[in-house]
Amino acid sequence: MQLIPTIAELRARLTNERAITFVPTMGNLHEGHLDLMRLAREHGDCVVASIFVNPLQFGPNEDFDKYPRTMEADCARLKGLADAVFAPSVNEMYPAQQTVFVEPPDIANELCGATRPGHFRGMATVVLKLLNIVQPQVALFGKKDYQQLHIIRQMAAQLNLPARIIGGETVRAADGLALSSRNQYLSEAERGEAVFLFRTLQSLRQKILLGERNFEQLQQQGVEALAARGWVVDYVAVRSQSDLRPASGSQRELVILAAARLGNTRLLDNIEVCLAG
Repeated sequence: MQLIPTIAELRARLTNERAITFVPTMGNLHEGHLDLMRLAREHGDCVVASIFVNPLQFGPNEDFDKYPRTMEADCARLKGLADAVFAPSVNEMYPAQQTVFVEPPDIANELCGATRPGHFRGMATVVLKLLNIVQPQVALFGKKDYQQLHIIRQMAAQLNLPARIIGGETVRAADGLALSSRNQYLSEAERGEAVFLFRTLQSLRQKILLGERNFEQLQQQGVEALAARGWVVDYVAVRSQSDLRPASGSQRELVILAAARLGNTRLLDNIEVCLAG
């Protein structure tokens, strides 16, 4: 496995590769990332990971400066899974003042975008840059960040990018908590409470499967259940899987998404609901 810090070196390494799969990360790797790496191996002969904490997708009051950077441990985890790890500096990715950005679709202003203005603009910009640098045939992203995956798929389709975008299933701890680099911010007591986010989504999913179609009421129930336990809720939303618009009673493929703060830690999760036709 090669650790490569520059675009020129990476392109030289990949010159003769014809089946490249790519997993972009911000490092501080956990089993969810490693599951994507193993899935990537099924889709290509040369597997590339990137480790880059992208400043463009952090707001002024967010955790860019304290976001965990664990390069040595990450590289140890990637041995045997990645053929190359691209770990550029901020100056390598943004060598001059950034003047060209990707403007994501309108859905980027809803859900997480409503409380994190500019986040998806920064995310889409760095993903497009990384896809142009690596030029993979396949790129993989986790479903835990469901809205992000949707926006990346739309960007790839609308900009005619050659890479096929694949979503990897959310990897969870034994109690159901979705794995996330930010979980380490949780205190011991908060970690015990954190699983309630997923349990709330499971409860709403079960009600839909049993025939409930008043989605606004279900959303409010989810918000109230979390708030009663001390969570500060950004949203609980029932949406269509295909376009992330508010769900209607006739749709069969839905997703329930939620984001909420537990103490100082913002957690997100989602669960898909597929109804019989």
